[in-house]
Amino acid sequence: MYLSPIIDLFNAEIVSYCLKDRPVYPLVDEMLKDALTKLKADEAPILHSDQGWHYQMQSYQQTLKDNNIIQSMSRKGNCLDNAVIESFFGTLKGEIFFHDKHQKRFTSIDKLKQVIDEYIHYYNHDRIKSKLKGLSPVQYRHLVLGSTA
Repeated sequence: MYLSPIIDLFNAEIVSYCLKDRPVYPLVDEMLKDALTKLKADEAPILHSDQGWHYQMQSYQQTLKDNNIIQSMSRKGNCLDNAVIESFFGTLKGEIFFHDKHQKRFTSIDKLKQVIDEYIHYYNHDRIKSKLKGLSPVQYRHLVLGSTA
């Protein structure tokens, strides 16, 4: 299972993600298109990624340009640029697969996908973070921005 998420550095919220059983271009394309539906007309974010082939595709880069999104990529071999998302991956793996000190196994890809979907909802809405004043990412966004979305 391949997971392609976008994390907002403001509050560590997963704003968009896509799951596929293979690392195909639609994995990234669908994630990006979902994120675009949440972008306000006056926003011009920076979208950071590694140098994976998905992010170098002409259609991906054109979609970013067409939507006023600045593309940022890590330098080769510089994993520190992706530290925030790598930390999320570590948290997700630790809490899904090793939560009770026993490695959890899944009977199907569909069950794994369901658990990941549920975890991302939990992570965004219920899992508190000390650096967000003990709030979840969504609660923190609502507190600071007064957003109800």
